Amino acid sequence: MSRRQIVRPGGRSARVQASVHTAVRELLSEVGRDALTVPLVAQRAGVTPSTIYRRWGDLQELLSDVAVERLRPETEPEDHGDLRTDMTAWAEQFLDEMASSSGRAYIRDALLGDLDGTNAGQCSAYAAEQIDVVLARARDRGEDAPDVETAMDRIVAPVMYRILFRPAGLDAAYARRIVTEFLGATGEDD
Repeated sequence: MSRRQIVRPGGRSARVQASVHTAVRELLSEVGRDALTVPLVAQRAGVTPSTIYRRWGDLQELLSDVAVERLRPETEPEDHGDLRTDMTAWAEQFLDEMASSSGRAYIRDALLGDLDGTNAGQCSAYAAEQIDVVLARARDRGEDAPDVETAMDRIVAPVMYRILFRPAGLDAAYARRIVTEFLGATGEDD
């Protein structure tokens, strides 16, 4: 069971989380992952190591929590006017971000400290929310759009599998191909 607590907006708990997350990100870029320790993070964040251990359990769970937060999309997908273009643009951006060295590190951290599957579920929910926006826009324009779970299975799942296990050849052309196959399979041919 994860030790992370639900953080209410504002208040001391949110300030502690923000300062610890900032400290982790700064220290990762300054000293690297191998030199990162809970006492070092605590010192930078201005908290005690026991605060970190009590809240996150260990360094891996803390890194996982930071990774999940970093994997959260900051904006909604762009609206390009049609489902194929919107989904292709989203898939290209998703692949580019997740396959980058920092994206892979965040994926690894999110999964390694995920004792109960909560973080993997949250990362999946982020992708599903983004896809839902794209599909809802298409439906609002009168386009026939597939359901979110089918898109997750046909676009997100193969991208994540390839990032984790077969990263060679991952580029925008791959993203375009799987979207074309997906939309062709759901009756959205050009």
